[in-house]
Parts: sequence; structure tokens; C-alpha cells
Amino acid sequence: MSMLHVKRNDMVYVLAGKDRGKTGKVLKVLRDRNRAIVEGVNFIQKHTRPNPQRNIKGGILPKESPIHLSNLMVVCKRCNKHGRVVFTRSPEGRKIRICRHCNELLDA
Repeated sequence: MSMLHVKRNDMVYVLAGKDRGKTGKVLKVLRDRNRAIVEGVNFIQKHTRPNPQRNIKGGILPKESPIHLSNLMVVCKRCNKHGRVVFTRSPEGRKIRICRHCNELLDA
């Protein structure tokens, strides 16, 4: 499988959808479905049934749902801009991500 431009704990900018223009932190990347769960973005209403044994209250709870990776752009920590990611090889042979605007290394 090829490397994705988005990783867990990245700050991302939403390009399309009802939350266009928002930024958030990636909580989880679903590689098999090309989607990511972003904190505070793409909320749905989850209807839950009360379960006293597990101490779960019933009702309608807001929950983040996955958003497609094509609708996300990585935000660079140094230049604070969202943009494309360049993939290059490090001297050790690992694939690394670099910001297209400021040539800052995105992989810590």
C-alpha cells in the first residue's frame, strides 16, 4: 500500500463538505476506506439505547464520522498554511513528507 498524505495527530484543513474551511486534528486514519476521523468535524447524530449495566445513558449523541482523505489538506506547523505534501526519500531510505510552501519536514 502506498503512503498517505495524512497521518494521525496531523492538523488538517477541510476542503469540501458541510464543514468546509474548518481545521482539526486527525484522531484516526482508516486506510482500507481512504478516510479519516477529524476532531470537531463532520458530526453525525448517533442514537444510543440506554444500558444501565455499562453505565450508558440513552439519547441522541453527536459523534465524529469519517471524512474522505481527498477532502483534507495537511496544515504545516511552521508556515501555518494548508497545502500539498511532497514525498521524498531520506538519506536512510525512508519516505518522508515535506511542506510544499516552506520545505519543512512534516514527519517528526
